[in-house]
Amino acid sequence: MARQERAIRTRRTILEAAAAVFDERGYTSATIGEILDRAGVTKGALYFHFGSKEELAVGVFEEQLAITLPAQSSKLQELIDSGLVLARRLRSEPLVRASVGLALDQGAMELDRTPAFRMWFDQNVQRLGEAKAQGELLPHVDVAETAELLVGSFSGVQLLSQLRCQRQDLERRVVVMFEHFLPSIAVPAVLARLDISVERAERVLAQVQQGSGRERVGMQEGAVPAQVSSGA
Repeated sequence: MARQERAIRTRRTILEAAAAVFDERGYTSATIGEILDRAGVTKGALYFHFGSKEELAVGVFEEQLAITLPAQSSKLQELIDSGLVLARRLRSEPLVRASVGLALDQGAMELDRTPAFRMWFDQNVQRLGEAKAQGELLPHVDVAETAELLVGSFSGVQLLSQLRCQRQDLERRVVVMFEHFLPSIAVPAVLARLDISVERAERVLAQVQQGSGRERVGMQEGAVPAQVSSGA
């Protein structure tokens, strides 16, 4: 168990170092040597976890989704929560910030950036599909087209926020995006019950942290923790 925990910590250290270097230098200019220096690990340790610079980038991409949010009775509420929480994490977590930067780095010609967009798209398709099955969507809504539009809208909104004010107003911009977006897809009775507010992200993240605390207690007592999605 101790060896496994060390491996998890080492992998995380490498990802955080790679994210910082990618964020500062861009994917193309970043080197494995710079990442090793930043992480303070050996080349063998890095290549044990990641076979190449591109695999490191994919690991950084996956950090966007390496969090399990509380389930909601409304799948559209889950969709909102995922967008608001991602906006909050973009402001506060360098790994998440670097992952979005990599996905939108048009100078990284040798990097396949489609996995990042595919992860966003697949997550939105799943939630919108569940919402449609529960009768939360208007009859005309095409799940795949709507998921793609949402990915593009969020990407543009966060980029504008970054350029205008280093994402300081990102949660508010995402709220405005949902306020314009949801009335065109949601059944009115469902729409009226949705919590679309800047404060929502903080409340959801607080629930995630409480759940993590209970999980750690359970592990210390020998309980088996609930499975959490991860980029590991």
